[in-house]
Amino acid sequence: MSTMAIPQAAAAVHLHDDRPFIRRYIFSTDHKIIGIQFLFMSLLFLLVGGLLAMMMRWQLAWPADAQHPLPGGSLLPETMVAQGIMLPEFYNSLMTMHGTILVFFAIMPLLVGVFANYLIPLQCGAPDMAFPRLNMLSFWTAVPAGVLMVAGFFVQGGHAAAGWTAYAPLSAVPEYSGVSTGQVLWTVSLIILGFSSLMGAVNYISTVINMRAPGMTWFRLPLPVWALFITSVLILLAMPVLAGALILLLFDQVLGTSFYLPQANGEPLLWQHLFWFFGHPEVYILILPAFGFVSEILANGARKPIFGYHAMVLAIVAIAFLGWIVWGHHMFQSGMNPMLGNTFMFSTMVIAVPTAIKVFNWLGTLWRGSIQFQVPMLNAIAFVAMFVIGGLSGVFLASTPVDIFYHDTYFVVAHIHYVLFGGSLFGIFAAITYWFPKMFGRMMSERLGKIHFFLTFLFFNLAFFPMHNLGNAGMMRRIYDYRQYAHLADLQPLNEFISLSAFALGVTQLLFAFNFLWSLFRGKKAEQNPWRANSLEWSAPSPPPHGNFAVTPIVYRGPYEYSSPESAEDYLPQDQPPAEQPVPAPDLVPASS
Repeated sequence: MSTMAIPQAAAAVHLHDDRPFIRRYIFSTDHKIIGIQFLFMSLLFLLVGGLLAMMMRWQLAWPADAQHPLPGGSLLPETMVAQGIMLPEFYNSLMTMHGTILVFFAIMPLLVGVFANYLIPLQCGAPDMAFPRLNMLSFWTAVPAGVLMVAGFFVQGGHAAAGWTAYAPLSAVPEYSGVSTGQVLWTVSLIILGFSSLMGAVNYISTVINMRAPGMTWFRLPLPVWALFITSVLILLAMPVLAGALILLLFDQVLGTSFYLPQANGEPLLWQHLFWFFGHPEVYILILPAFGFVSEILANGARKPIFGYHAMVLAIVAIAFLGWIVWGHHMFQSGMNPMLGNTFMFSTMVIAVPTAIKVFNWLGTLWRGSIQFQVPMLNAIAFVAMFVIGGLSGVFLASTPVDIFYHDTYFVVAHIHYVLFGGSLFGIFAAITYWFPKMFGRMMSERLGKIHFFLTFLFFNLAFFPMHNLGNAGMMRRIYDYRQYAHLADLQPLNEFISLSAFALGVTQLLFAFNFLWSLFRGKKAEQNPWRANSLEWSAPSPPPHGNFAVTPIVYRGPYEYSSPESAEDYLPQDQPPAEQPVPAPDLVPASS
């Protein structure tokens, strides 16, 4: 398998970048700057989404309790909070926007927008993306999408309140949810964001296929590149489905069409089919990149080659493929034919096979390794443990008869948060702390990082594991005041405990924010290769200059040659030429030769 050589002239670095500030840092075409722009934007949305969750948890701990008014509630208009009590319609908006912001504007850009931009050219040995201007346009298309999404909080009638899944006709008819403009802004924002994601995906795929350095064959690519490449393919195929569904929804909202309205011969289930045909691949868009990051960090932290590299790659491909044929398991309650439901149940459970292969290979990588418990490694190990819990609860939900009981309960909330917080966010924490030295040329504080990790791990489990119990008790996932139901009234103490744990989890994230910002300016200066890693980004300066490499690197081996007998060190960079074979002396050469 060949790679396309990059002209040496194209790889020349620009150590003295004389572009004006606005071209260098605002409207930059440098993939690294664009990745960092996505990083700051998505961390801001992560903060916003987290604050919305804190407000929801306050309501669930003390529902409509005048003895516990919402902190800061007096600052909000009476259409949201009246006399310290959150109104039901505002709670619905918080629930909708918490999910929407964290899925589309925080986790997805953190995993893909940040690290696909930053890592793909560096780990492939390329000077930049295949289409730098398209890359810049991708980021600056996401910005107005974010502005429109936030603007919904300030329009008459409040923000979207139909849930992040926006089931029709609730999302299509303003009289049903009480929201008009906010729901339209929600729809338009996601359509624009979809185009941003498509531009990024085209760029990532083109760069991996066409701009790998000489010697960088497909099976010498680091696993983060493989994961981001497959994720980009998913985005390229899934986003148009969502965009089409959203455009039809927008027509129903503003033009009076009836694609999803049953009273005019529309079909509400059409929205569910289209949304989940996008939505389940979206689940893997939100987790596959973390698979790649964690694989990279576990091998580095264990000082061992990754166990089963080829199996890891094939498992990623298999998970991505199977993700297209399981959307129906979100619709077991829609009245589908039982035979069809069994088909979706079986195909969903098959996904457990490649997933188990990955978990087995991660454990095989750790087995008898010289494990170094640095902050990225701790977060990577936590990712594996939490993802296994989330995956196991997913097997329960994949089963049709079990899902009938758990559908739309807090068991589902626990499951999705073990996957997307325990999985994706621990993967993101691992990745940020691992590549922070390369991005900014400084190290994050190891002590603060470990305190943040242990507190996050503790409070995360205290907050989310008891939600399984709420689901077992039948508590609905979208409910303003559960005490109105006799069978849920005694769940208030457990809900209060969950909320207090969630608040502690939220406060703990301030440690990460402080460590991140403090290290930007006062952190210890990073070496070029502080983790003694093998992939190509560590052969460039920290941070890499415009153009990345002084000369185009030549790749001689795979990225996980740790503890190799060919090297006196316990690592062997991909671009280090092989040692010359010793030439035997003439008198030692056998006569037969």
